[in-house]
This record gives sequence, C-alpha cells and structure tokens, in this order.
Amino acid sequence: MIRKILNKVDCGKELAPDEIKSLLEISDADDLQALYDCAYRVKERHVGKVAYFRGIIECSNICIKDCYYCGIRKSNRNVERFQMDEDEIIREAIWAFENEYGSAVIQSGERKDAAYIDMIERVVRTIKEKTDGKLGITLSLGEQTEETYRRWREAGAHRYLLRIETTNPELYKKLHPADHSLEERKRCLTLLKKTGWQVGTGVMMGLPGQTMQDLTDDILFMKEIDIDMVGMGPYIPHRDTPMGQEIPPYTDAQKQAALTLGLKMIALIRIVLKDINIAAATALQALEHTGREMGLQCGANVIMPNVTETEYRPNYTLYDNKPCTDENSSMCRGCLTARITGIGETIGFNEWGDSRHYFKRTEGSA
Repeated sequence: MIRKILNKVDCGKELAPDEIKSLLEISDADDLQALYDCAYRVKERHVGKVAYFRGIIECSNICIKDCYYCGIRKSNRNVERFQMDEDEIIREAIWAFENEYGSAVIQSGERKDAAYIDMIERVVRTIKEKTDGKLGITLSLGEQTEETYRRWREAGAHRYLLRIETTNPELYKKLHPADHSLEERKRCLTLLKKTGWQVGTGVMMGLPGQTMQDLTDDILFMKEIDIDMVGMGPYIPHRDTPMGQEIPPYTDAQKQAALTLGLKMIALIRIVLKDINIAAATALQALEHTGREMGLQCGANVIMPNVTETEYRPNYTLYDNKPCTDENSSMCRGCLTARITGIGETIGFNEWGDSRHYFKRTEGSA
C-alpha cells in the first residue's frame, strides 16, 4: 500500500487526503526510508540539492503574547528580557553578509508599539543600504497591521514567516489564552500575501492531543492558501511554561518519536507542495545532533544558523535544550558547512534562495 502511494508520487500524481494521512502513520523503518527517499527525489526535481543559509538574528525576547508553550511568553518571570539596539542588529546582519550568507532573518517576540515598528523599518532600510541591496531579509515578527506589513516590505524586507502552529481550532485554544485568535493569524497570512511578501507559515508536531488527521489538515491548509515557504518543528516542552510543567522531560524514545514525526512532516510537505522552501528547524538538532542534516535528506532546503551575539542566546529559548546557545557565529558557520557538504549538498552562499513557488504564484500579477 505504502509503495503504491509513493509510486504515485514518482509519477507526478497528486495525493488524496487519506493517502497523506497513511504516509504520516508510517512506522516501519523500511517504509520510512522509502518515504524520505521519495521526498528527496521530489526535492531534487523541483528545488535541487542546494541548502540556503538564513542567518537568524534574535533581536528581542520581549513579547506581548502569552502562548502556553513558549519560553519567552510574557508571563514567564524566569527569563531576563533584552532588546538589542539598532546598531547591534545591523552589525549581525553585516556579519552574515560578509560571511556569504545570502539572507538574514530578523526574529523577536511580538510587539505592536509604534517605537518598535519604526525601529524595525529603520533597521531594514539601513541593512539594505549597507549591503547595497544584496542581503535578503526575512522577518518573523508576528501579527501586525496591513500598514505595518506594507511599511516593512517597502523598507526592503521580502520574506515573512508567521507560524500558525495548528489549524485545529480546539487545539489552538489549548495552546493560547482566550485573547489569541486563530482567525486573526489566518487573516495576517492573507494580509502578507496582499502586501507582496513571500509568505511562510508552519506548525508544531507532536502536540498533546494532536492527531495525524490534524497534521494532514495542516498540510492541506498550507496547500489551500498557496504558501511559499514553511518553517516548523517538533514540539519540545519548556519547563517554565504551563504546558511544559505538565510534561516530564522527554525520554530517549520520546525524542526519537518527535524527531521521526518532524522528518515525516518535512517529507510530506515536500511531496505535496513540491517547489516551496522548507527549513530544517533547529529543534530537530535539539532531538538529535544531526537532526538538521536529516531534515535536508528528507526534503528541506533551508538552514537557519544563529548569528545572534552569544550573550543574548540563553535568554531566547523557546523550548528546553536549544542547541548552539554557547557557540559564536563563526563556529556555527564552520560546523554547519562541514556537516551539510558531508551529506552531498551544496550550500547556496551569497544567494537569496527565494521560493520558486512564489515566482510561479505571482507570475503575471501586478
């Protein structure tokens, strides 16, 4: 049955929802490898064997949100809050540029105040000026107004990641306080497309109470809204969150299960969405030292090394046991380069590596 479905993929045919779910339910080792190999073939055909670097700058852990799973939620009193100044953010972006990263990602806790919005706009404009427009900029700064998205886009950023976490309304309620809205999250994704961004979203896998049908629906949602890129990862508890306090630290078996589910989702999203960009999340490495390389071998084509100053990294932990919090940017670059080339992938240095799907989606528009 499984091989029959994978043969259908190799023939270029679309999968039915029940076939996607069947592939997500695979547990046999040989079937899993067949799934991963199939996804890699799809990757080779549609985006090639190139991994693009996005240097992540975690510029602030101040957040107005209070998500029950997140280590920088506003109610967590055990984290030291920080906000990098503009020069620090710009310096990290310049480092990424000078070290041949095609792009940088500016990421932080969510804020909507005018001072913050203005600051991000200035930073983006300055980075573009100082790199002669050559450094690609992705933002991951949460829910904003249409005007804010437009301003940041006009300043020079061109990709935006807004993870939805789950499309199951009941599960979403279990992850967030009552003033957090799934519909608002979806609306913001619509606004991002309207204002011209390459749009990314993503989910968490392995959430308490989550089913394979939920994950199937998540994949179908991404296909329905015609997403350009995906950044997602396995759920890993954080001890200082309401959800984390209810779950004991993962056993080795639970880590392996979470890793496998994360890899299966990468593979299925590559198979279903074909030519989008998919990140091999750092959370995979938290579960297995070679987790990010495994993600590339299952269909991912983007790696996001941390270029944040080492002093800030311990205070930007969204989940426990986050890797590379004590490594400087040069160590991350050298380590990842060796590991990625070691599995036969090429690194797209000095390339933006934009989503091929975005250009197909927008061809002929505007």
